[in-house]
Amino acid sequence: MKIAVVATGKIGLPLAVQYASMGHQVVGIDVNRDLVDCINSGAEPFPGEAGLAEKLAELVPAGSLRATTDYAEGIPDADAVVLVVPLLVDEQTGEPDFGWMDAATRSLAEHLTPDTLISYETTLPVGTTRDRWKPLIEQVSGLTEGTDFHLVFSPERVRTGRVFADLKKYPKLVGGLNEAGTARAIEFYNSVLTFNERDDLPRPNGVWDLGTAEAAEMSKLAETTYRDVNIGLANQFARFADKAGIDVYRVIEACNSQPYSHIHGPGIAVGGHCIPVYPRLYLSTDPDADIVRTARDYNETMPAYVVERVEQTIGDLDGQRVVVLGASYRGGVKETAVSGVFPTVEELRRRGAVVTVHDPLFSGEELERYGFAAHTLGDPVDIAILQADHTDYLELGPADFPEIKLFADGRNVTDPARWTGVPRLVIGA
Repeated sequence: MKIAVVATGKIGLPLAVQYASMGHQVVGIDVNRDLVDCINSGAEPFPGEAGLAEKLAELVPAGSLRATTDYAEGIPDADAVVLVVPLLVDEQTGEPDFGWMDAATRSLAEHLTPDTLISYETTLPVGTTRDRWKPLIEQVSGLTEGTDFHLVFSPERVRTGRVFADLKKYPKLVGGLNEAGTARAIEFYNSVLTFNERDDLPRPNGVWDLGTAEAAEMSKLAETTYRDVNIGLANQFARFADKAGIDVYRVIEACNSQPYSHIHGPGIAVGGHCIPVYPRLYLSTDPDADIVRTARDYNETMPAYVVERVEQTIGDLDGQRVVVLGASYRGGVKETAVSGVFPTVEELRRRGAVVTVHDPLFSGEELERYGFAAHTLGDPVDIAILQADHTDYLELGPADFPEIKLFADGRNVTDPARWTGVPRLVIGA
């Protein structure tokens, strides 16, 4: 098949590589010229994705994979087009911002030819595939869905850093606008993916038909919103445990020893493109979902809560030298999307602290471009707050922070023995 992948970022590029590795001809389309040039050179454009560099070095020289900025080069005569263009959420209103996706969809439709399968993998509010993309594509292309082309929704369910493993591990969910489109999508995904056997699933691992695009859209929103609500509950438990003098981690461990309890862990922040964003997408079509809204709003208060606990422990933060460890939203990933570093730094500055930021994945110049003063390990500080659970931070101790008076582990991942002699603050412990 000839396959086009629209948006070749940290999800789209591994998908394109996966399809090419199954023997198909793949064209990646992206507006970023530097990214396109990097892909066409066979080089890995971003670090940390297991197996990506090796596959690019093999597939690009072989001619199985190439990239372009021109939709006219990738869309016409494609058997399938897969879109993973980011969907943003307006920071002020919490409503989805379809700007990038609308533009990509129009560009795709302008060059669409008959008998193409179009699959959206970007997480969407329920009803978007049928009510937004179908009429837009038909209007721009002059073609009719269900007759001239097929449109489906099939959510990506992978995590950056382990995309290829996750593609094998989790069922591929598909929902179309009609039976013919769904059947076409099932055939497509069976030709580009392979699946691990899993005895724990109610039916064999593979491509699962969700019945409708709306059901497939909701499946992704539900599984990620569940995690946000669960974390919100864990954070509430942790804050109560702080007041009651209880170790919430021992409580959660005990609860989860029973098979019907799956309490997640509390933490300083919920970041990334997914968990803090998708509940807002869900709320955009179900505004009465008070449980979802409460959890999302509660999780957003956690950076300020950690800073408040630090101040309660050590006293006034005015003039105190504080380093925030980790600009990334989670350990091992060079990505700051909705990272807890931003509200943490903002809250510290609001209280008068002198704030620096350290991250082993970012250079000092990169941190400065985010508006942070870069920290060098070994420089004196009064307080260190661990925001991202990079493995590098597990080896740190007081000697790395001369004059330190308090270490706050916002993820509870460090060994208390390494901090002997320095107060170590953990949420809920």
